[in-house]
Amino acid sequence: MNLRDKLRGLLVRLYARRVEGHLDHAQVPKHIGVIMDGNRRWAKAAGSTTVHGHRAGAEKIEEFLGWCSETDVEVVTLWLLSTDNFDRPQEELVPLLGIIEDVVRTLAADGRWRVHHVGTRDLLPAGMQDVLKEAEETTGHVDGIVVNVAIGYGGRQEIADAVRSMLLDARDKGTSLESLADSVDVDMIGRHLYTGDQPDPDLVIRTSGEQRLSGFMLWQTAHSEYYFCEVFWPAFRKVDFLRALRDYAARHRRYGG
Repeated sequence: MNLRDKLRGLLVRLYARRVEGHLDHAQVPKHIGVIMDGNRRWAKAAGSTTVHGHRAGAEKIEEFLGWCSETDVEVVTLWLLSTDNFDRPQEELVPLLGIIEDVVRTLAADGRWRVHHVGTRDLLPAGMQDVLKEAEETTGHVDGIVVNVAIGYGGRQEIADAVRSMLLDARDKGTSLESLADSVDVDMIGRHLYTGDQPDPDLVIRTSGEQRLSGFMLWQTAHSEYYFCEVFWPAFRKVDFLRALRDYAARHRRYGG
């Protein structure tokens, strides 16, 4: 690293401390959703492989959760694999699934996070299903940030699964279709979502410059704030995270006024 890069890094750290020092922790979001976009483009810009980009993105996750633990964040949802990702070429999908399994194992072994899977488990390979089940069981007692790992996740699929779960639950209770129709409301559907017992996201961060949700938590994000960051996910820095929190706090105070 040359002198110019060292100086730039020092200035970024000093700026991050300044932003952090002015951050109102009373305005920190309780639930943050993250669309971790840009792994492949980051790798291409670096002249590297797609797999390397996914590995670099995976390595960023624990660092990001560490930043969250320094605040009052209680829930983080990480979108690791969408239902659409299964259409990718096998030479990319197979290594990606292996990287995601490693991420889940690492999060479970860390001891600071309570891992919870959100998504359609039936779409996943049997080995990954076992990894997710073990992670949830071994971290169920952890009194730390709840980390939702969205794997095999699609927003429309989640709503369809919620409706299906609601219908099956009514059947098991002997509730007639007419009675169910009379009692269906927003709260009932919400309870059958993958995150039924959790608060909705206050803030959704998407990296890479794309300004769309791509189906991420369609139901839960109806009232969320969005922060779109130009940086690719593997290059996402603490200062970028703090800027997102600062932006959220400013908007939150304005809406509350």
